[in-house]
Amino acid sequence: MILGSAPDIEVVATCSGTDALNTVRELVPDVVLLDIRMPDVDGLTLLRRLRALPDPPEVAMLTTFDTDEYLDQALRLGAGGFLLKDTEPDVLARSVRAVATGAGCLSAPLLRRLRAAERRGAARGAEIIGNLSERELQVLGFLGQGLSNIEIGARMHLGAATVKDYVSAVLTKLGVANRIQAAVLAERAGLLE
Repeated sequence: MILGSAPDIEVVATCSGTDALNTVRELVPDVVLLDIRMPDVDGLTLLRRLRALPDPPEVAMLTTFDTDEYLDQALRLGAGGFLLKDTEPDVLARSVRAVATGAGCLSAPLLRRLRAAERRGAARGAEIIGNLSERELQVLGFLGQGLSNIEIGARMHLGAATVKDYVSAVLTKLGVANRIQAAVLAERAGLLE
């Protein structure tokens, strides 16, 4: 009813999850709204099937289930939006328009939660690197930039063996298994800005 009342949005069908794939093939809509949980098929399974079509429609999840796990799965599977059913009517219509253009959208509460998690990640990264020496911080910054030991040595005027020792110390102090994990922490701590 909400979307049907928008002058520039035409609702071409409503159907069960079981019928959705055939309905999409037949009517070729620009946007499909899916719930996470439906009585006959899982919305994420249906999302995967829709995204596998030769010319898939844009898909947004419209649900009451706003867990991080569902959000992460939906985005990884190619959803262009994740909206909560309590979204205001005018915001819902704007969101569907955004999804139709490929711009994507997230409900405001989810966006706030993601930003808060990002801030916590940055704070955690800063806390973890707090016990590194100045030289180790430099090495971590260069690891974050993807430099090799030889490249780091050239920038810091150190031999390869010394750089290797620093890299080993950084990995140990950070409690990470490899350079990639160290680079992620460097980015979260703001060393790459």
